[in-house]
Amino acid sequence: MAFNRRSFHIGLVSGLNLLMGTALGIPAAVYLFAAPKSRKKGGWIDAGDISSIPLNSPEEVVFRRTRVDGWKVTSERTTAWVIRKNPAEVIALAPQCTHLGCAYHWTADKDQFECPCHTSAFNIDGKVLSGPAPRPLDRYDVKVQGNRLMLGEVRSEA
Repeated sequence: MAFNRRSFHIGLVSGLNLLMGTALGIPAAVYLFAAPKSRKKGGWIDAGDISSIPLNSPEEVVFRRTRVDGWKVTSERTTAWVIRKNPAEVIALAPQCTHLGCAYHWTADKDQFECPCHTSAFNIDGKVLSGPAPRPLDRYDVKVQGNRLMLGEVRSEA
């Protein structure tokens, strides 16, 4: 078979198609088949010193956590409502209402948490006093090391 201009162009186009297909196919295959970064389960976050928090008086504690979303890793500022029941027992509540996720606040004169969006109310332990919230406030897993508060996963109180 003789090598001519037509067979050269067919070979060139076929080679370019193969090159472009490979250039697009490799990243697509990596995206589809490579596992994304997984969230570390059971990791503890240092939320700060709790020695200055008075007993039975909720205080909003601000801390930073690393959030993994597929391949994206971000450091975000978040909060928890911390209540020291006694020097050995600490509760940390997630900052969203269980109705529609609004941020609630502590009202000291009524001795309750109140959600401004739809008037749900919760006692100091996070139990529903009045709805429409369907369940108690979510809690963080908590452990205390010395005076440092360590927060784990958020658990729903059903």
